Amino acid sequence: MRKRIYLEQGSLALAAFVTGIMAGFFWTYTFNVNLAMLEVDGETYATVQSLFNENVRHPMFFTFFFGGGAVSLLALAANWRRDRTLPFWLIIAAGALYVGGIIIFTAKVNLPLNDYTESWNPQALPTDWKATRDAWNEANALRTGTSALSFILYLVALAIHPSKRH
Repeated sequence: MRKRIYLEQGSLALAAFVTGIMAGFFWTYTFNVNLAMLEVDGETYATVQSLFNENVRHPMFFTFFFGGGAVSLLALAANWRRDRTLPFWLIIAAGALYVGGIIIFTAKVNLPLNDYTESWNPQALPTDWKATRDAWNEANALRTGTSALSFILYLVALAIHPSKRH
């Protein structure tokens, strides 16, 4: 019984940790980097944004980015016996938010914008560069809210988990 409780709570804690790291990543980008990038000229924006896109592609980022989906499934599987409890449904909601609002949304919205931005010649920007920057910033802000909500839902599920009563 105790091992099961450790697995249930441990998987929830891991899901909260991973989604919390990603929420912090998106939060920092939205409320620091994006604001700073609004202050630079187009050539600087195109160069720096491309560098960010290239340098974020590393094993640690991918581990946490895709790990958010994996630990969501782990938490769901580990807590399957609790399917009639609010925490179980919070796990489903948090996982669906993360997978849909971070992984799928990034693939459908942010990555195409990244590809477009990386195709620019910084000395000859397209006329829509500001609109593209703004669209990317809005999409990232949405990922910030989505990842933060997923993180909060995991924390609530952990705090009210039925095993806390044993």
